[in-house]
Amino acid sequence: MKPATDEDALAQGLAAQLQRWAAALGADAALAGQIAALGLALARATRAGHVCVPLAQALPGGEDALPQALQRLRASGVVGSPQAPGACPLIVDDEGRVYLHRDFDLERRLAQRLVRAARFDPQPLSGEVAAQLRALFDARADADAAPDWQQVATALALRQRLLVISGGPGTGKTTTVVKLLACLLAQAPQARIALAAPTGKAAARLAEAVNARAATLPAGFRERLPRTASTVHRLLGVTPQGFVHHAGRPLPLDLVVVDEASMLDLALATQLLEAVPASARIVLLGDQHQLAAVESGAVFAELALDPSLSEACRAALEAACALPPGRLRPPAPRSQGVLPDSVIWFERNYRFAADAPIGRLAAQIRNGQAQEALATLRAAEGGELRWWDEAANPACAAVREAWQQGYAAYLQALLAAPAQTPPDAAALAEAFARFRILCAHREGARSMAVVNAALDAHARRVLAPMLARHVGALGSAFYVGRPVMVLKNEPLLQLFNGDIGITLPGDGQAELVVAFGQADGTLRRVPVQRLPAHQSAWAMTVHKAQGSEFDAVHLLLPRAASPVLTRELLYTAVTRARRQVAIAGSAELLRAAIATPTRRHSGLLTRLREASASRAAVPDAPETQDGTR
Repeated sequence: MKPATDEDALAQGLAAQLQRWAAALGADAALAGQIAALGLALARATRAGHVCVPLAQALPGGEDALPQALQRLRASGVVGSPQAPGACPLIVDDEGRVYLHRDFDLERRLAQRLVRAARFDPQPLSGEVAAQLRALFDARADADAAPDWQQVATALALRQRLLVISGGPGTGKTTTVVKLLACLLAQAPQARIALAAPTGKAAARLAEAVNARAATLPAGFRERLPRTASTVHRLLGVTPQGFVHHAGRPLPLDLVVVDEASMLDLALATQLLEAVPASARIVLLGDQHQLAAVESGAVFAELALDPSLSEACRAALEAACALPPGRLRPPAPRSQGVLPDSVIWFERNYRFAADAPIGRLAAQIRNGQAQEALATLRAAEGGELRWWDEAANPACAAVREAWQQGYAAYLQALLAAPAQTPPDAAALAEAFARFRILCAHREGARSMAVVNAALDAHARRVLAPMLARHVGALGSAFYVGRPVMVLKNEPLLQLFNGDIGITLPGDGQAELVVAFGQADGTLRRVPVQRLPAHQSAWAMTVHKAQGSEFDAVHLLLPRAASPVLTRELLYTAVTRARRQVAIAGSAELLRAAIATPTRRHSGLLTRLREASASRAAVPDAPETQDGTR
């Protein structure tokens, strides 16, 4: 059978190789065929973001046939077990999950590193720490007042080595981090701290937010706070040969804070956390309701399942935060977790009032309330929310007019630049960042590619008087003002997937460069000829928009149902907006998407339980600096 895509060709190639391997080791035709079927199902599943695939789903015959099938598979020499993985390319665990050996190894290593951090002996919260917490947070003399979960999270981060904070935009995650850093620096003025995020845009936003909130701190603390944030790849020292920092060469840090941690896939999360020394604190910030990583895994969502606190931990936090005994009551967990005293949920939103349209719509999507979400959209009168209930093509005049109006201020800023003066790149980048069109798909009739092509043509028409001054601009894909998104990591240029820049005149009359903002506020100008793979950035996929925020967002839905159209995609798109959300798409598609939460196959919780049980079996083993026993 001819593969439908290049990716499917790779999946079929893996299946064929496994079949030959099994046959070479003596498997009969039926068993070799089963192993090929496992490989094909697994390759397709990992491409869709799953870490593993249930054996019952990959093989015909139903649940009753699984024990016998599992015994034959493990006897083939191609399929290993967690207890004896050997060099087998496939692993089937005791609960019937099929893995590529690499992914099983990553999952087990990540679980072991997380359990080491979570089980680290808690640090006492002294009276001095309690005084610092009271100074940084509003004191609450009223015994009936609700706990300040930001204060609780700060105290928990000072007590533990691992803290996972899950909350939507505007719930105070960055504010909490700034106050945590102040407390930590008060105790250890020379503490080595790193701020990071999976993308350049998210890193820049984290640095901006920390610097803005640092203004509320005393001068002595402000001076010692980290001023920049880096991508995770930059932090680890990515090179063409791999990462500079890893388990054998850890980062020289006492604390690492990772924002937008829901974007971390299994491989990157493992590589990052293994590179953090055992003595360092780890703080992961994210939103468990957002889209999971593009690559395999939903690591953050699985880690954030259970915000329960032990009795001893609650008592320590209540004392440090001056709360009456028994006052601290975490919300009910979504599922029983295995990372004790390591998770806090932020549920109060400081950006949107409880009845604000955007906040209400986001909550309804998050909670799977389709009818209520549609009612909120229908009641919108063109202020914060706007909805085109249609399933036509994107040539809809009102939708296109809204796109053009969204970028009108940016295009006017380009036209207003004096002819003899280079445009102000920072000001243009700020103007461009106020508005964005988000799409579910990269290609297709209602996709990012269609919108980018339409707005490239529109921009050329509007900017024609200015473009005439730049030789060569009209005959090229590039023109002054074209926004560009990088699609491939290029460490030598310090450009990374998702970075966005603005095309500007270079030093020569016909030369064009793309100016990229850096986390430290500077600009990097790269000649267009040196750019890695890229595209116009008027529109982007919702996945690419993670880690970004805009004043206004227009979400364009596809014509028909799609596997990518899920509750998490809608929620992520809506929560990218600060002030206005517009949606073009049918009620039927919105209803179906809200009713479809993302499900990713993974065994991380099982691996965490195994690692926890293994660690509990040797409680007195001394721990070394790198976390081994």
